[in-house]
Amino acid sequence: MEGYRERGELVLSYQITQEAAQFLNKFQRAQKKYQQCNDLHLASSKTYRKELVVARMYVLHFIQVLNMTIQRGELRKEIKSAYGLGPDKFSNPDLSSEQGLLEWGERIIKAEEERTSKGGVPIYNPTIAKVKVHWQAFNEHYFNQKILRENVAKSLDEVTAMRPQADDIILDIWNQVESFYSDLTIEERMSKCKPFGLIYYYRSSEKAKKMAEGVQHSIDF
Repeated sequence: MEGYRERGELVLSYQITQEAAQFLNKFQRAQKKYQQCNDLHLASSKTYRKELVVARMYVLHFIQVLNMTIQRGELRKEIKSAYGLGPDKFSNPDLSSEQGLLEWGERIIKAEEERTSKGGVPIYNPTIAKVKVHWQAFNEHYFNQKILRENVAKSLDEVTAMRPQADDIILDIWNQVESFYSDLTIEERMSKCKPFGLIYYYRSSEKAKKMAEGVQHSIDF
């Protein structure tokens, strides 16, 4: 649009063309940054979801085996307190949230390692070592995923914060172009404004009126 002339005059002021060009460059960089952050997050999410599901399965399975071992009388129910579990309760804790899985996984691993280090018979199928491998993979990826989510949100906020300025520039351009061609008929104005991105639409009533005028002209002698 910069330098666009009509009848030897600039349709848009030099100031607005410079402002629009500078803003567009900045806005495109912000959009590219957001897209890159979002792509990284989505790519990482595929692996993370798998690790989350597997870690939850192993922690939950370990708790279930621990409960069955106690119900069979192979271990005393009092040991459950160290795991954060009620001695007389055999329902599973809530592992539906990521935070719940983080807390319960850490608690279960720590309690089992402390118990077996003192000579206690370890739980098998799964062993706590196997549980720990999958829980740690989830745990490490959780914090990385959290950072990626924060980056996406931050970059999106940056793009969103620029939209009011974009609206102001667009309005200024619109007003300048319309003002320049204000002495033309509506059809001529629509044609001249279109290259600047100004697209006019008839309202339903206006469209009907226009069609009626066209029919009237076609039957005039």
